[in-house]
Amino acid sequence: MDSWPRHHLRLLLLAVQFYTRLPVPAWVGYSDALLNKATSYFPLIGWLVGAVAAAVYAGGRLLRLGDDVALLLSMGASILLTGAFHEDGFADVCDGFGGGWTKLKILEIMKDSRLGTYGVTGLTLLLSLKFLVLRGLPPPLVGPALLLAHPLSRATALACIFTHSYARENEDSKAKPVAKKISRAELGTGLLLGSLPLLLYANWQQRPAVLLVLLPLAAVRSGLARYFQRWIGGYTGDCLGAIQQVAEVVVYLFLLLGIAWKFI
Repeated sequence: MDSWPRHHLRLLLLAVQFYTRLPVPAWVGYSDALLNKATSYFPLIGWLVGAVAAAVYAGGRLLRLGDDVALLLSMGASILLTGAFHEDGFADVCDGFGGGWTKLKILEIMKDSRLGTYGVTGLTLLLSLKFLVLRGLPPPLVGPALLLAHPLSRATALACIFTHSYARENEDSKAKPVAKKISRAELGTGLLLGSLPLLLYANWQQRPAVLLVLLPLAAVRSGLARYFQRWIGGYTGDCLGAIQQVAEVVVYLFLLLGIAWKFI
């Protein structure tokens, strides 16, 4: 049996293995039970992705490539690091809920690896909005925005796993593996990891108003989870990816509005 530190290191590395393209040691292994427990580290993956995206953006500006190029490189780095894992989920949700009118049809479409018109349109709009909102932020705020949005958006998706049920009644080899159950303690750990950068930033900048971003994030989780529950009776891995992507953009929008309205 693993010691306590080795057990949690295994869970962390399993989260890295599942949510990114980074290689991990073979001893980490995989099981559905371990994946469920590793999901509490999902927001910590956001720390990693946000840090890489912020570093690439800063490097692009340092090399005088221009803010737009630096931003595109930053977005590309985050997508490359995760293998477009969440973007793919968002596109599949657009296809499934855009083209399906029953639970079975929606789930069938989301299993299809081919990308349809709804998915292409939705993903194009999402990435364009993400770029334009980040472009509208003052350059010194882009790095902090990335460091805040990636963990917070993953914590938002994590909360849906706790409050709702997995929608697929039968396991299917074409369906993406996904955590299906977490405990209160694991939820608490994940929410703490997701919100810690926000708390540190609010204290560092002495701007407690930035904590208000938790309200629209709660609304995103509640609204999308309710929508998914109504149509398919719960969530799928694609649904979690969609929640993460929408929540990420909501954080950027909140910061942009905060700058415009001068309350952060």
